Amino acid sequence: MMRFLGFSTDGRNLWIIGAIILVILLAIILRKFVGYFEVQARDVSVSSQNNTQSDVEGGGNVEVITTQKMCSICCSVGVIRTYALEELKMATRDFRIRIGVGATSFVYLAELGDGRFGAVKRVMEERGGSKKIFLDEVSVLLRICHPNLVGLLGFCLEKGEQLLLLEYVPNKSLFDRMHTHYGQSMEILSWSNRLSIALDIARALDYLHSQADPPIIHRDIKSSNVLLIDNNHAKLADFGLCKLGHNHDRSTNGSQTPTNIVKGSMGYVDISYLKTGLVSPKSDVYSFGVLILELITGLKSTQGSDTLADWTQDWRKENDIDILVQMLDPKLNGNANLEQVKVLVDIANSALVENSEARPDMSNIVDGILSCMETQSHLDELTIHINCK
Repeated sequence: MMRFLGFSTDGRNLWIIGAIILVILLAIILRKFVGYFEVQARDVSVSSQNNTQSDVEGGGNVEVITTQKMCSICCSVGVIRTYALEELKMATRDFRIRIGVGATSFVYLAELGDGRFGAVKRVMEERGGSKKIFLDEVSVLLRICHPNLVGLLGFCLEKGEQLLLLEYVPNKSLFDRMHTHYGQSMEILSWSNRLSIALDIARALDYLHSQADPPIIHRDIKSSNVLLIDNNHAKLADFGLCKLGHNHDRSTNGSQTPTNIVKGSMGYVDISYLKTGLVSPKSDVYSFGVLILELITGLKSTQGSDTLADWTQDWRKENDIDILVQMLDPKLNGNANLEQVKVLVDIANSALVENSEARPDMSNIVDGILSCMETQSHLDELTIHINCK
């Protein structure tokens, strides 16, 4: 048959023929995958049009993923695919080892074979989850690919289960490391560790706000959503509350429509968002400012009835480095670069201003952190050079 079609049957051509057939099969599978997801998203989107405004705001509009968008779903974590429920039940040993808890979900460890692991996020209706919110999160995860964002490996929507198979990040969350007995039993995160983690999350947010298409507002920046790769590097997780782009109501000449229900976590929520119901990328900037304070002080986002932003306000508004040092986590034993401390406090102050429009973009924050890190690196090199003479 191959000879009849004009192909020789030597080994090289057989490999080429095999590769062509494989590409065709993958294209067919991807097309079926896209069709499945489009039907699911379209069904939920149509039903959601009859919901109240608060219901829509709770999850954002489900958008149909086009074939063009789906062509870019391959990322460093591999090709995204649908999974059968039995596959994920077997991988998690019937949801046996719980490694995390979300607002609407539990997260379980999954063994994928060949020594690889994943994390299965099980969205639960009894915890406030819904099919619409689940599909919104899938929609977002299919659009993004960045080394500082937790990647999607696959998903399952079968027999009432709503499951996401996510990249597994082994060293728990920043919250666990800083505020739990588990974290206290390990070595402390050094000042340079904390600076590097802040940079990674700043880069992740910069990507979501300025490079993702459409822009993405995370809406739940907090230390428990910062997963540690190691002491120096981190990934941002949990896109269950995020919004695609900016929610504009054409009936009000393009002005933003206030939300009836504010989404976020205690101590991290933008005060402007709380007062107006208007959410924007600058709401994430505010939450990042709280995260910076958490890294500096080693304290949780709430201190009794006060937020960490309010609790530290008198200290961080001072320009005296001796006063700023009093904010430092005692576990650091003063081992921190004071100039870098001042830069991070300045970043936190600018991110926490009440007027959201006056806050910096995340790209500016990335530049600020990088600048103080590079300056210190240059000084270290200069010191070594002088000592060697």
